[in-house]
Amino acid sequence: MNNKIPKLRLPPLPTIKYLLKMYKLRAQKALSQNFLLNEQLADKMIKRAGNLTDCHVLEVGPGPGGLTRSILKQHPKKLTVVEKDNRFEPTLVMLADAFTTVNGEMEIIFDDIMKVNMSNIFLASEAKPWLDNTPKIRIIGNLPFSVSTPLIIKWLHAISEKRGPWEFGRTRMTLTFQKEIGERLIAEPMDPQRCRLSVMAQAWTHPVIHFIIPGTAFIPKPKVDVALVSFVPLATPRTQHEFKIFEKVTRHIFSFRQKYSIRGVETLFPLEDRVELGQMMYKLSDLKPTTRPMQLSVEDIDKLVSAYKYLIEKHPHIETYEYRTSRRILSLSRTKHVELVECTEL
Repeated sequence: MNNKIPKLRLPPLPTIKYLLKMYKLRAQKALSQNFLLNEQLADKMIKRAGNLTDCHVLEVGPGPGGLTRSILKQHPKKLTVVEKDNRFEPTLVMLADAFTTVNGEMEIIFDDIMKVNMSNIFLASEAKPWLDNTPKIRIIGNLPFSVSTPLIIKWLHAISEKRGPWEFGRTRMTLTFQKEIGERLIAEPMDPQRCRLSVMAQAWTHPVIHFIIPGTAFIPKPKVDVALVSFVPLATPRTQHEFKIFEKVTRHIFSFRQKYSIRGVETLFPLEDRVELGQMMYKLSDLKPTTRPMQLSVEDIDKLVSAYKYLIEKHPHIETYEYRTSRRILSLSRTKHVELVECTEL
């Protein structure tokens, strides 16, 4: 049996490099744009997204269309691209027209992906039950570094609640991140790179780094190399807690990465209750307060979240406590006190 992915022959097209010159398109630093011009490398990246034949693919940030061409070669049923910068309209329309000549369908949306209602992009007929194999929907993107972290957190939240593309099943993502972020996403306990992002990604998905792309492959060349990462949502998440409270506890734990994990946990509580309730959280979780944040597994943090929710039931006033807000208030009060003293002395 021949399992090779069929390649689509598009009509002859100008190179991306030529189009950039023709339309005087330069990467905008404010949008963290970096263009991929190497067609062979683009093909290699798209192969890691799996078989795209008959899939509905959503590409985020296509820019002039470097990855877009490689996606189209795999003959998706439909390609939807979301691009914030409408300077790329001529190059994307050219690709859409070329795809139409071989009976393909390509939709172009000029908008900010952070604001797009992704539920409206896909059809109900494309859905699969959550416990089935992944649906024939793929999300692919060469993400700008400035939005990659907030965007993946936003999408992990959507995965946890089965919203957007995840209303249709365990939709797979293949995305680029700067190398350090990619390494954090897959970092296991005891890895020095382990952080909040590691825990959040691994609680709801299985992240995998396929390979590292040298910064020299992009124009303009970024100061760092780039990791290609795929995410497949877990059939059974490693936590049943709500995303927001799980993220809150995880964020506090890793706010003091080099100290004992109880140091971050204590910041969940008002100053007068901090020591007592912090110790209680670890006692309820059957964990040692001297454990370092990087040593904690997803399951360990899940236990700490359960303990935190139990303490909220017993002490409702702690639920609305915000460490950063209280610190700002304390800082402002100290500043005003100093100003008052200085005025008095004058």
